[in-house]
Amino acid sequence: MEHLISWADFEHVDLRVGTVLKIDDFPKAKNPAYQLTIDFGAEIGILRSSAQITAIYQKEELIGKQVVAVVNFPKKQIANFMSECLVTGFENEQGEIVITTVERTVPNGARLK
Repeated sequence: MEHLISWADFEHVDLRVGTVLKIDDFPKAKNPAYQLTIDFGAEIGILRSSAQITAIYQKEELIGKQVVAVVNFPKKQIANFMSECLVTGFENEQGEIVITTVERTVPNGARLK
């Protein structure tokens, strides 16, 4: 562990679940990536994100998958694309990103507790 955080620090990170609606290639990205369109439910709405997950995921397998993302980061310009949330994941042994998902379906927009 790098350092301990307080409960208040954790509460500032808004981690929500959303369903991937659409995926586009992102040819202008420096590193291979997809552009994801994700539905986070009525409260948050639909957000877009750039994700460097092309090494182990095909676009077709991600449609309809629920992913966990940070939704309260400021928007970030990546090439010609505005990323509105950060899809979370873990590196596997090869350094490829495995996205964070939920074991069972939960309502879009549900917050990590």
